[in-house]
Amino acid sequence: MLQINTARVRRSLAGSISLFAICAASPAIAQDQPVQEPQAQPANGVEEIVVTAQFREQNLQDTPLAITAVSSDMLEARSQTNVAEVAAQAPSVSLKPQGSSYGPSIAASIRGVGQYDFNPALEPGVGLYIDDVYYATLTGSLFDLLDLDRVEILRGPQGTLAGRNSIGGAVKLYSKRPTGSNTGYVSATYGIRDRLDLRASADFGLTDTLSTRISGVSKSQDGYIKRMDFGCVYPAGESDVNPEGGVTATLPYNSDCVSAREGEVNFEAVRGQLRWEPTSRLDINIAADYTHDDRNNGGSVLVERRNAAGEIASPYYPYPANPSARVFDINPYEADVPYDSRFVCGPYCNFANYAMLADNGQPALSANGRTKFEGWGVSGQVDWDVTDSLQLVSISAYREYRSQFTNDDAASPLSHSLGISDLTFWSFSQEVRLNGIALDDRLEYTVGGFYMDQRSVYGALQSLRYSGLDPFIQDDPVNADTKAAFAHVSWNPIDPLTLTAGIRYTDEHKDYTYVRRTLDGGVHPQLGALDGVTGTYDHDRVDYRLNAMYEITPEISVYGQWSTGFKGGGINPRPFFAQQVLSFDPETLESFEVGFKSDLFDRMMRLNLAAFYSNYNGIQLALNNCPQAGAGFAVPCSLPSNAGDAHVKGFEVETSLRPVDGFVIDGTVSYVDFDYVADSLEPASGIQPDMVSNYTPKWKWSIGAQYEALLGSAGSITPRFDASYQSDIYTNAINGPTNKIDDYIVANARLTWKNEDEDLELGVEVTNLFDKYYFQSLFDLTRAGAGFVTGLPGRPREWAVTAKKKF
Repeated sequence: MLQINTARVRRSLAGSISLFAICAASPAIAQDQPVQEPQAQPANGVEEIVVTAQFREQNLQDTPLAITAVSSDMLEARSQTNVAEVAAQAPSVSLKPQGSSYGPSIAASIRGVGQYDFNPALEPGVGLYIDDVYYATLTGSLFDLLDLDRVEILRGPQGTLAGRNSIGGAVKLYSKRPTGSNTGYVSATYGIRDRLDLRASADFGLTDTLSTRISGVSKSQDGYIKRMDFGCVYPAGESDVNPEGGVTATLPYNSDCVSAREGEVNFEAVRGQLRWEPTSRLDINIAADYTHDDRNNGGSVLVERRNAAGEIASPYYPYPANPSARVFDINPYEADVPYDSRFVCGPYCNFANYAMLADNGQPALSANGRTKFEGWGVSGQVDWDVTDSLQLVSISAYREYRSQFTNDDAASPLSHSLGISDLTFWSFSQEVRLNGIALDDRLEYTVGGFYMDQRSVYGALQSLRYSGLDPFIQDDPVNADTKAAFAHVSWNPIDPLTLTAGIRYTDEHKDYTYVRRTLDGGVHPQLGALDGVTGTYDHDRVDYRLNAMYEITPEISVYGQWSTGFKGGGINPRPFFAQQVLSFDPETLESFEVGFKSDLFDRMMRLNLAAFYSNYNGIQLALNNCPQAGAGFAVPCSLPSNAGDAHVKGFEVETSLRPVDGFVIDGTVSYVDFDYVADSLEPASGIQPDMVSNYTPKWKWSIGAQYEALLGSAGSITPRFDASYQSDIYTNAINGPTNKIDDYIVANARLTWKNEDEDLELGVEVTNLFDKYYFQSLFDLTRAGAGFVTGLPGRPREWAVTAKKKF
């Protein structure tokens, strides 16, 4: 199994502050010609943001794409500290933290297209980038937002601009680069449940041509979900059963019965950058980072217990193929005890014990109930202006991490299921671009190539007694490599009109080798035929983009676009028989989009609109029945397969209003209509035409407002209020009441004081202001025979105070 070379990490980070960095990185690419300075604007004009979505710097309003761009100032004003929080103000975007079953990962979806499964054999549907370096997995992707310049969220397929796995869109984070300004800041936050965040950044010059920037963060907070000792709460083993199922009323638990708190924070990371500018034409930036996360699990709670037929009080029944997978008489609380709502602890608590008791030859097992992530990376970017009209850009990056996590899927004291995962990963990537201008600056072009080599080993101990399988160990190597070549050209034949075209060719390979052994390393009685089997996948693909943008006035423009994208295919990572070692093809998407961008009323108001229609084909869904495997091997089954097609349409609105100096109102609205094509659906998938993609709200909106009141020599004070809404979503591809998250609104508030020189800042904030109880994700295994639903609740109302000093 791949191991992190911690000695090498320590050497590479010696002398750095022991805090954060989000990711290996380099600066956003330098433009090949100077960006036109914004025209003089009133003090209350909407904010100008420069983006690099099309390989070169452009004003947000001049970029013919649906983009949500958030500056560092707005991130701070909203108290947003991780990438999932930014999604609340981005239309058609869903970035949700996952429960303990998926470790330190997120479910990412844009316009109904995405991925929620962390398994390295499966590809994301939303591309994640830090400083133009692709982050290849969902594991470890809940990025902290330290010391960023901006966040860009590109909606719709980015097949030519970003490449594979950006079929739904892309999320791009850009760090502040060294400038040699000899400036910096330190900040400290204290809040509820002993929250303590420390952040710092320093930028200083070493010589006239050499500068550096170091940034870091340390975060800690006690968990918000109580892990209760069931035997302590109910010493006699008796408890009330809620005949209706669902969450019971909060019980008056004795604090002595709390065995642990889940959902805690314990995170440190550091990033350092070194920038060398030996001439005005050459810019070299090298970055390194290290991240350490060691905490109790994310905190899933048992929501309800149902069987596949939807019956609530279903017993903890024996599995016919393996009767020993039943209850275990050695445990007085498990002897013929129905697995029903008595184990639904209530809001913000569970009865998980991370243990499996011995019975009928099955070994006793236990886990520590923790999630760990340790990773580091290094990258280098070279920007060389070969001539006034030609620029060469090279981006090289290496990253590795190790993620360890455990899960008690049933969130109960019963010996039902237990998982202990150990995932290691490393990747190397190289991208080269040649940016040029021609025809008296009317033609801009980019040609380039990309290569990435990924290696993973997914190790785990799995005990799934509800399935009838004996416990097993897996230690599966997963290898993947990608090669791509691309070209992008924008032509301005007449001043109001810009025509853009792009093309990208991608070739990808993946292989997956299965290791299935008993706990003592022997031949597994049920899975032994899989041991040593290797599945392979190979594919190539061409993506296209055509775009036309017309400038009606300098402040108003419209555009139309046709673009394509794909999500890579792969090999079934969870077969039960060798006959289920099957590959699946990529998802593909073709999108038609029109947009309107405007800065109105002397730039007091910004209004951006987009409408889209997409043909979404070969959608990858997990089958519950594998007819491809042949008779006798069709069930049990968990096979990713290209199960059908869909049409997706919708619209998005983004606006910002600054009616008077200091007063800002911003808002978004999105609507996504997801329709499966009925005659395309694979019958074995269980998908019905009226179902929708998981983690896709039909409606989503947000609104925020702030007003900076000047106090003269006393500085200024700024209150801010934000609220966001999402309609119902389903977390499983097979929609059902057990995986439905009801609609909800979450509101946050912040009050900030700054001194007259704006180098000292004090703030107080309240998140989830109205203490809404809601779920960020649900883990529903009722159709798999496990019969339980667990969920990750959103954080309750929390308060914090922050002090920040700039120097």
